[in-house]
Amino acid sequence: MASFQASESARPDPIDALLAAHGLRRTAAARRVLGWLLAHPDTSYTHAQLQAALSGEGPSALDRVTLYRLIDRLTQVGLLLCRVDASRVRRYQAMPASVHAMPHFQCQSCHRDSPLEGALKGNALDLERAAQTAIEALKALGYQGMSLDFAVRGVCADCAASAPETAT
Repeated sequence: MASFQASESARPDPIDALLAAHGLRRTAAARRVLGWLLAHPDTSYTHAQLQAALSGEGPSALDRVTLYRLIDRLTQVGLLLCRVDASRVRRYQAMPASVHAMPHFQCQSCHRDSPLEGALKGNALDLERAAQTAIEALKALGYQGMSLDFAVRGVCADCAASAPETAT
């Protein structure tokens, strides 16, 4: 029993491992913010929405400036994705694997981010190759640390179906 407990506690926390791998301190605030966003991978949040979602009292409370600096650092190291929506509002989400070369759909209503690989079927591979070709060409010119974000923005089918009918 003791050996099981020792091996159980020896496993590193996946959020701590991510923070350490990206050179960040493993603070309670960093674990909390990254943990929240990883638990909600298909939704992007504004700074205010994150602050409301993570609000608390006492030592676990995050003030506005601390949260802003933390999401800025998480974005800089590639753990978060920051996008500016059609209203010029910054939205943050855990970095989805699809963002580097695959197109995705951003719902302007519910803010879900959905990969379009399945919807595009055979064309998705062509888009991925084109994205990789563009990145390789820019690397040859000396550009570094690139990723490609191909986003289609609109209203998803679920939100469109639940929207009230408008008279024309």
